[in-house]
Amino acid sequence: MSEREGIEGPAEGEGEGGGEGTGTDQDSMPLVSHLRELRHRVVVSVVAITVAFTVCYTFSEALFDLLAAPLLPALPEGERSLAFTGVVEPFFTYLKVGLVGALITASPVILYQGWAFIAPGLYEGERAWLPLVVAVSVLLFASGVTFAYMIVLPVGFKYLLSFSGPELRPVLSMGLYLSFATKLLVAFGVIFQIPLAALVFSRLGLVDARGLVAFWKYAFLLAVIVGAFLTPPDIFSQLLMAGPIMLLYGISIVVVMAFGKKMGEGGETLPDEEDEGEGEGSD
Repeated sequence: MSEREGIEGPAEGEGEGGGEGTGTDQDSMPLVSHLRELRHRVVVSVVAITVAFTVCYTFSEALFDLLAAPLLPALPEGERSLAFTGVVEPFFTYLKVGLVGALITASPVILYQGWAFIAPGLYEGERAWLPLVVAVSVLLFASGVTFAYMIVLPVGFKYLLSFSGPELRPVLSMGLYLSFATKLLVAFGVIFQIPLAALVFSRLGLVDARGLVAFWKYAFLLAVIVGAFLTPPDIFSQLLMAGPIMLLYGISIVVVMAFGKKMGEGGETLPDEEDEGEGEGSD
């Protein structure tokens, strides 16, 4: 291959759109076009949230009962109900329930609008793996919320409310319960992203399995701190949070060992077998 062909070849591929990247598509668009596109995506997302909120607020009482289901069996017999301490507390509580339900219901539309906005500026390889990452992220988030709802909340409430007695009756505010349960469910949805985040960072050459193993003591300390921040101040609740974090951290090490990029002794990223095969083919 001549020097001229080596210079002009990629330019022709990029102009045809069949090259490795399409990042120049958005570079050629003026700023006003980007802003118009962003406004359109935001408007569509807001409309989807508004429609979903209208539906979810209609069923907000049923949704709140579903959210309170892990708590009520742990309450003493004859007192399995929540209270409110302000006249407007039920109204705002159901309003928040409708909003949370709307965000969850409209999330596919929101994610698609975000994907449609950034996709023209991505390279072909990024377009291939980003939807998969988003899909796995949504699945992991749903798994974390389900784990917290089915296991953590019932077990935690049963233990925490076991201290009640004839002289100590639990009077739980529906607004405070909603805030606590929502925070805990979202927190577990986020921490279930740990294996995926570790894999992405590994593919980018930022971490490897050896580094994660060496970091486990600090990870345990961070897990305890996160558990203390997001749960009531007792060791049982903290372990309910810190235990799954450390389990997910161990799974992250296995995932990175299996699918992550390998690093040399000096910290440099070693090429994958696929990368080596592509390099040999291009020669």
